[in-house]
Amino acid sequence: MTPEGWLENARRVESPNQDDRPAGSEISLLVVHSISLPPGEYGGDAIERFFTNRLDPKAHPYFQEIAGMRVSAHFLVRRDGELVQFVPVLKRAWHAGVSSWRGRSACNDFSVGVELEGTDAGSFEEAQYQALEKLIARLRKALPLRDIAAHSDVAPGRKTDPGAGFAWAPFLARLSQA
Repeated sequence: MTPEGWLENARRVESPNQDDRPAGSEISLLVVHSISLPPGEYGGDAIERFFTNRLDPKAHPYFQEIAGMRVSAHFLVRRDGELVQFVPVLKRAWHAGVSSWRGRSACNDFSVGVELEGTDAGSFEEAQYQALEKLIARLRKALPLRDIAAHSDVAPGRKTDPGAGFAWAPFLARLSQA
């Protein structure tokens, strides 16, 4: 990892939707999300365009609904396992919104956000689990990550991702063996 918080093996597509974390923030949480744009469609550059404020609202009817939103994540894991980084981990990405974890609000302040290309109604690819496992191992070497949570865990009632298709039990078992 670079001193600024970029991973060398990730493709970098820098998002303007980031800012400084509050002074003294300990990055202890990783939040797992899912996203596909348009919903249910994979591939293409719509997610990258969305996180960099370049999504054409005329390109798809759903894009009109999200036009003007300013969001980002630190990482995106594509269906084939490709890792894309939008925000250095030492900066705050705008991924969790109104959120709380174990009594602490504003999860963006102390978390890393990882989007998996997918939907909360579908399953994920083995390549994504492998890439996420490697990413977490690398991040744990540089950051005091202690917890991993779903977006639905930090924003219950508001968010449902990554959804029931994310195989939490086998994934967490793999992490514990690493």
